[in-house]
Amino acid sequence: MHSPMRTPIPVETLLLAYRSGIFPMADSRDDPDVFWVEPRERAILPLNGLHVSKSLRKVLRQDRYRVTINTAFGEVIRACAEPRTDHPESWISERIIASYQHLHGAGHAHSIECWRENGSEAPILVGGLYGVAFESVFCGESMFSRADNASKVALCWLVALMRRAGYRLLDCQFMTDHLASMGAAELPQRDYMALVERARMRPGGTLADAYSALLAEAGAHPDHSSPGKLIAQSLTQTS
Repeated sequence: MHSPMRTPIPVETLLLAYRSGIFPMADSRDDPDVFWVEPRERAILPLNGLHVSKSLRKVLRQDRYRVTINTAFGEVIRACAEPRTDHPESWISERIIASYQHLHGAGHAHSIECWRENGSEAPILVGGLYGVAFESVFCGESMFSRADNASKVALCWLVALMRRAGYRLLDCQFMTDHLASMGAAELPQRDYMALVERARMRPGGTLADAYSALLAEAGAHPDHSSPGKLIAQSLTQTS
């Protein structure tokens, strides 16, 4: 049985928080408490403004990594919570992990995974991201990379799938140099909430549906036998 302080945050509470422009964080991996954050400045990534470098386009076209959706949510969030050189302590606590796994089970949290083939052995998870979806909004929570460009590939796939599914807003929460290099912009929280209000409608489909359609299209068109080529082409058309 969970102790009161380690009880996962209810799914309804998390969704209400995201719709209100706030989200939970913890002071450390083992901290049973969470605090709620409402940034004064919010980072978003315009779906038609993703910057994809020539080198990244090459990685996408080569299908250097096999990309999946929602196949290893628990592994992705735990990889994102691992200590890093510049961030030895994680804000993704065990309570937050449990909470988002429940949210994933309810269909409102998603992961994109990048795998590297490993010969006859099982493929290795080398990068990915996870976030929360509601209406036509996706709030990116965290990403990780254990191989060159793996997290960037995951982000490219996310943007392409969001566009195919009819999403309208990709929230990145806090600006970083990494996100800025890929086209993220910063705006006041009140302007972000206005975008959330305008995105309060169901998208045309789910991210998983968009993923399945992309793979089917890649297999059906000899000129685009690789899903990575389709991803790179679709992003090049508007970036």
